[in-house]
Amino acid sequence: MTDNANTPVSVVGLGLMGTALARAFLKAGHPTTVWNRTAAKAGSLVAEGARLAPTIGEALDAGGVTILCLTDYSAVRDLLGDAGLEGATLVNLSSGSSAQSRETSVWAEKRGARYLDGAIMAIPSTIGTAEAMILLSGPRPDFDLGALGTISHLGEDPGLASLYDVAGLTMMWSVLNAWLQGTAMLKTAGVDAATFAPFARQIAAGVADWLPGYAEQVDKDSFPAEVAALETDARTMTHLVEECEALGVNAELPKLFKAMADRAIAAGHGGEQYPVLIREFERAGN
Repeated sequence: MTDNANTPVSVVGLGLMGTALARAFLKAGHPTTVWNRTAAKAGSLVAEGARLAPTIGEALDAGGVTILCLTDYSAVRDLLGDAGLEGATLVNLSSGSSAQSRETSVWAEKRGARYLDGAIMAIPSTIGTAEAMILLSGPRPDFDLGALGTISHLGEDPGLASLYDVAGLTMMWSVLNAWLQGTAMLKTAGVDAATFAPFARQIAAGVADWLPGYAEQVDKDSFPAEVAALETDARTMTHLVEECEALGVNAELPKLFKAMADRAIAAGHGGEQYPVLIREFERAGN
């Protein structure tokens, strides 16, 4: 792995996140070149020591590593379509699907570039701190991007970072939606969100502690009811749906839980533990 402080870096795309990335590299002492379609956005970074490349080609030439932080994969390929990529090292932190990641990897490598795909699991204000998680996939990097935060290389498959990204978003939205469901229910009794939040946080943390054991069941495809059988959970889901309807609260989310559990029970899995629902999640078109 090359010396972090001596690696020249180019950052292409200076939205809020791209600017934060460039600023973190500057702070860590990297020679940093920036490029943006609207050059005026680079003004503050240039004042802090960055070099503004007049063309995308010069940005690619200047960086030992080029970080791409654009709107999507189409924007990446449109921008680099006429640029010389032979010998370039690209780290694409733009948003897209795992299929787009793999396609763009093949496209870049055919043109002579070393390509890594990535996902930023952070907000701009945390970039440059340990709190910022940067996921990478593709060939193992021979340079250190630790200036950006906590770096995790997931494997050689360039699509893994994008898959982890959306899997993480699934977790985020599911937890938030469950909290909002509970908050809506408790508001009918005059309990405000701030009062419920500490209890909800404790529940979420407790459930998170179950994940390693449940993961073992999923990986073994064996779901002994060590805590409770799915049919027991389904009865409790019925109470949740009934309570929401009685309170005049939207019951769509708990009804979804119940519908998936009912399908699994109908398939003969009522005596198994909750992670057996993985079979429902693996099925398309339910």
